[in-house]
Amino acid sequence: MLNFVIRDALPADIAACLTLEHGYETDQVWQMTIQNEGSAWRVLFRTERLPRTVEVDQRGDAERIARVLEAQQGFFVACTKEDDAILGYALASCDRVTGHSVVHELVVGQAFRRRKIGTRLLNVVRRWATERGAVQLCLYVRTHNFPAIQFCQRQGLSFCGYNDQYFQAGDIAVSFGQSLR
Repeated sequence: MLNFVIRDALPADIAACLTLEHGYETDQVWQMTIQNEGSAWRVLFRTERLPRTVEVDQRGDAERIARVLEAQQGFFVACTKEDDAILGYALASCDRVTGHSVVHELVVGQAFRRRKIGTRLLNVVRRWATERGAVQLCLYVRTHNFPAIQFCQRQGLSFCGYNDQYFQAGDIAVSFGQSLR
């Protein structure tokens, strides 16, 4: 059993967070279809099985982490009790005007996945957002990150929209949200 704690991150933690394996493997994706039916638009998401398992390499964004830290938003790390080794991290922001909190990144190193670290990080973000008056929590996920989509669904977040301009690489983001009331 892995013995870990979740704590507020420090600037010195950024380098260790960036060394975590951000990538994932998937054999399914959410396929989006848009249909114009005269005066109506239909947007359909469906799970599609890929012909083979695909490895997706992703990198952490040091600038994004630094911006969250500078803005005194939510930056949390999961680390071992023994040697303070970073296992995962979460970045979140809270908009006090709208009452919405967004999880910008939730990463668990590949070797430490499926040990409830992501669940505990998300719970800390929920608590943090609630303490700041947020009424809604939202997580944006790439349509090809099926493991993250499944994670959101297991955590009780519901599909609540998409944005085809959210990620810089042009990937479509699907959003999963949850009321914090």
